[in-house]
Amino acid sequence: MQGTVDGFSYGLVTPLVAYLMACLGGALGLRCTTRSMLVAQSWRPGWLALGSAAIGSGIWTMHFIAMMGFTVKETPINYDMSLTFASLGVAILMVGVGIFIVGYRGASGTALFTGGTITGLGIASMHYLGMAGMRLNGKLEYNTFTVSASVVIAVVAATAALWAAGQIRGFLWSVGASLVMGLAVSGMHYTGMAALSVHLHTASGSPEGDSPAALLAPLMIGPLAFLLLAGAVVMFDPLMIMGKPGHRPADNKPGIPAHPPVPHPGRRPPPRLGQRHGHRSSRTPQNR
Repeated sequence: MQGTVDGFSYGLVTPLVAYLMACLGGALGLRCTTRSMLVAQSWRPGWLALGSAAIGSGIWTMHFIAMMGFTVKETPINYDMSLTFASLGVAILMVGVGIFIVGYRGASGTALFTGGTITGLGIASMHYLGMAGMRLNGKLEYNTFTVSASVVIAVVAATAALWAAGQIRGFLWSVGASLVMGLAVSGMHYTGMAALSVHLHTASGSPEGDSPAALLAPLMIGPLAFLLLAGAVVMFDPLMIMGKPGHRPADNKPGIPAHPPVPHPGRRPPPRLGQRHGHRSSRTPQNR
């Protein structure tokens, strides 16, 4: 028997709030990623970790706010706590791997493709692992083509967002990028939900697990509080708001000169170290 699925039981309230959470997490994460490119090596891991946690918490909160509006008419829906926590951990971990790649290798070429792919797969993994934590009197089945489309949306969105973060431009640039990222993450979520169908079991009764009100509402307090704290860090960091450093610290790598000498035809090479002090060049005029 096919279940009657409704993803908008509260109307547009849950999609709009979920979108705002995705935008907030994306904006904070992208600004932290940008900030990591403007500081010394010793500070970079901290900013990248903060950005990873912000984006991971944002998309996880977005997912479960949207899921609060998801119902199956014929059966109640509960959630497994361990898988719900695991989906948050997977989101932060995989997003972190992608962000660290871009933060240290730059937002271009192979690094951008690799980082964007891993980040997008992290977003998709969080979604489908969170869905696996659902407990109801039925079996979830997915359309393979639509699932594949949702994964592609997540990867493309993550790659575009990381590219925007690597441009090191002003605050409004990152706001625009976060709006696009929030739209893409929400689009990925509802594309994945469109792939879902529920085949009901003949047995009735309440499924195992915790109800959405008992589990999701308290769980979202932590990520929401973290996003507010990360937002305070962003707002009180003038360099992050401007997005324009006075200078970018050079990476000190032994054996590699920062600016290799450029030979000029017709010019003599610069004197050696022992000739700079106590010896005049034969071409230096004696009388000024």
